[in-house]
Amino acid sequence: EMVDAYLDALSAYRVVVRGLFRKRLRLFVLFRTLQVLGAYGFRGYFERKPHFLASVPPALENLRNLLSEPFNEYPYLTEVLLAMSSSAGSPKTAPSVPESGRLAVKVYSFSYRKGIPGDDSGNGGGYVFDCRSVNNPGRIPYYRQYTGLDPEVIKFLEDDGGITVFLDSVYKLVDAHVEDFLRRGFTHLQVSFGCTGGQHRSAYSAEHLARHLAGKYPVDVLLIHRELGIETLLQGPGGISGLPWNGQRGTQDGGSSGCGTSDRGTFSGPKSVER
Repeated sequence: EMVDAYLDALSAYRVVVRGLFRKRLRLFVLFRTLQVLGAYGFRGYFERKPHFLASVPPALENLRNLLSEPFNEYPYLTEVLLAMSSSAGSPKTAPSVPESGRLAVKVYSFSYRKGIPGDDSGNGGGYVFDCRSVNNPGRIPYYRQYTGLDPEVIKFLEDDGGITVFLDSVYKLVDAHVEDFLRRGFTHLQVSFGCTGGQHRSAYSAEHLARHLAGKYPVDVLLIHRELGIETLLQGPGGISGLPWNGQRGTQDGGSSGCGTSDRGTFSGPKSVER
């Protein structure tokens, strides 16, 4: 074991009490693990960097392994950390929108490498749009640290223009579907956007469609960026939040609906609730 090798080398220079050393080493490992989890959580969940999010499960597993032998000198800390790590390791329940009797639209971004999102409504799925024809910012090293929710990537995609043409076609298809479902009293629709990594093009597209729909129609939109670990509930006009509908139904051509930093992001209709 590596620790024994170090202690054997140290023993040539001073007396080593191995039991005491290992006891204190466990504390250093614990504190360092908690520091790392804090950093991963902040950079991943708040700054929305997917590579930090991907590091959270292994760090939690390290914490669980460390807690398999309790820290008896810190019983309350041990209890809290055990509860936290156990809760974090529980299977995640399927995301859902509150029961409101309104049309609920799930909008996903995802990576094709990890498969198309399933549909738990029993309807067998919905629209799946392939964003891989759009110029990929992920091929440029500078943009790999960002997502399709960040201004840097938004500007890249909108300056390129391909994403705008792509989404204009998507809006026409999905708008017609939503309007038909509202007339017929249906309660579920699912739309998914896929790209190579689920980080840039699909995230941008899903975010824009979700906000476009919630700004235009009396629907509840659950926006799920699967690979980024981000879920947001967008409540359209007259939704469960009690937000009044101002009667503005937006435009059919997508010219002023959506989100982002360009003229496609000027609406202020839906209220969002981060999960």
